[in-house]
Amino acid sequence: MTALVAFEEIRGRRLAAEIVTMGGDPRAPGAEAVVGAVTLFAVLMLAAVATTFAAGAAYLTWLVRARRANKAANPSGPVLAAWLLPGINLIAPVMLVDEVWRGARPPFDRRGRWLALVGAWWLSWLTAVALVAIRLPLRDSTGDLTGLSGLELGAAAVAALLCACTVREITRIQTAPARLPRLTPAIP
Repeated sequence: MTALVAFEEIRGRRLAAEIVTMGGDPRAPGAEAVVGAVTLFAVLMLAAVATTFAAGAAYLTWLVRARRANKAANPSGPVLAAWLLPGINLIAPVMLVDEVWRGARPPFDRRGRWLALVGAWWLSWLTAVALVAIRLPLRDSTGDLTGLSGLELGAAAVAALLCACTVREITRIQTAPARLPRLTPAIP
């Protein structure tokens, strides 16, 4: 996504204008002059799509394994449903990640810190999705190839960083030498 935003800023707007003047005809005069830039743009798009799918697959694989580390009988179906079913995917993933954290038997005094982290991650994720899925189509992006800007890139970067922090937190607890008792307040 960073490369796409950089390409958009450096060459994309000019390339879009050149394509418009040719009427999109690959045989138009001057079309050969933009072949390299169009090819680079296509490669960047394919790389962005491929890395997005790879990151999603890696995350879902980690989440399934993290759930099974807490309880071996946990099926993978709820993980896929939580992320892929429209509407449900707006709230279920964050609840699922919180369930995995609680199942890892973290120290009770870290609950507030965890809720702040997971809440910030989910809010930033929803913001990134909204910017791309809702704002981008409504934006007047005439003269742009993708419509992506630093705003969408920033939101996605914050969401990715916070997601990595949640993964690290859960993994750290699950791989600690001695797992603590379940998350319950001490009874005086």
